[in-house]
Amino acid sequence: MEVSEILSEGLKRGFTVKVSADELGSKRDARLKEVASGLNWSGFRPGKVPVSLVRQRYGSAVWDEVIKQEVSDSIRKIFEERGLRFAEEPQVDFISGQQDDGQGLEFTVKSEILPDITLPDFSTLELVRLKTPVGDEAVEKILKDIAHRHRTFEAVEESDLTGKGAGKGDVLVVDFVGKIEGVPFEGGTAQDVPVEIEGKEFIPGFAEQIEGMSPNEEKTITVTFPEDYNVPTLAGKEATFDIKAKQLKKVLEPAIDDNLAKKVGCENLDQLKESIRKQIEKDYEELSRLHLKRNLMDILAEKIDFDIPSSLVENEFKQIWSRIEADRQANRLDEEDKNKDSETLKADYQGIAKRRVGLGLLLAEVGRKNGISVTREELAYAMRAEAARYPGQERKVLEFFQKNHQAVDALRGPIFENKVVDYLVELAQVTEREVSSEELLEIVR
Repeated sequence: MEVSEILSEGLKRGFTVKVSADELGSKRDARLKEVASGLNWSGFRPGKVPVSLVRQRYGSAVWDEVIKQEVSDSIRKIFEERGLRFAEEPQVDFISGQQDDGQGLEFTVKSEILPDITLPDFSTLELVRLKTPVGDEAVEKILKDIAHRHRTFEAVEESDLTGKGAGKGDVLVVDFVGKIEGVPFEGGTAQDVPVEIEGKEFIPGFAEQIEGMSPNEEKTITVTFPEDYNVPTLAGKEATFDIKAKQLKKVLEPAIDDNLAKKVGCENLDQLKESIRKQIEKDYEELSRLHLKRNLMDILAEKIDFDIPSSLVENEFKQIWSRIEADRQANRLDEEDKNKDSETLKADYQGIAKRRVGLGLLLAEVGRKNGISVTREELAYAMRAEAARYPGQERKVLEFFQKNHQAVDALRGPIFENKVVDYLVELAQVTEREVSSEELLEIVR
């Protein structure tokens, strides 16, 4: 094999490779003999089919196989001998060798390579871990939410109506017909709909305007759908609703006691409180870890001093941009992005793509040099956890992972990243800072 370098610019490498016809012929003949030994043709003893006949029937296919293997082996050898690692699938262009014509094999191979990365001294990193104590008021808030979810509704008899109609906290059962410019719109008509006064389930202004209505009373209200409403044809539109009140219900909140605790699977109220406290602590720890990880990534991003393969950045950008375009069409863009033109948005997300790829390469190098990897047990646990999100379909989800390696890789990536982050945090200088729950939420928002 003769190898000549034809490209060496930044991370781009290219080579011309030549393999003699004699060498290829030897490999072809060896493969033909191997094929012949396994054939069982009528008129010949097993394994005694003449190679000349095998070549007549299978020569083209065997040649393609030999060439494919030779190209693969040559590329691997060229890059390994030079200590180069692919950043993308190598591009191969044939000059000769695609036909068994005695000319031998000649082709060019081009690819971007991964950069050499010198890891910084991670023991000099300074990180801050946020600590948030769980106060009694946080537990009480969750208890009230649990009680609210277990509330019951009691119909108010006509004889008990005070004449004041539905008040805050009450539920009014209504029929309604929604119209835009006087024409009913699809999905805007319903019967026997319970509407909680001061509830957040309806369009802003809907529940507020039916406050005070009594059964059998009718009223027309006007509301405006939010700009980000999930039905694009209604987003931002003004609509009227013809309302007919049918029944008034009072909300009965259960007492926060042992009986409530038993309804949610606890032995008593104390056990429920302890369970809530532990869950809040876990939630705070997850938010704190998210902040710590962001802190770490920001510091590492500033330490990226190596070239980043443009092919990886472009692939990452394409994935990001496809999501951005989908969000823009669905009117889901972040507020800060809504008023930006496409060129500005592309420039912003090109930078994000470059940062992500750079950090990914740096973390991968940390893992490679320190023997950090994802075990089969960790992957299996992640697959079971994902399957558990789909009750009744767990087997189908697990079978999907067994057949789809890309889906498994999608699970492996975050696990690997978190293990590398844990490793770096152990090396870094970490100080703790106590913050309130409100401060914690504001910081990680």
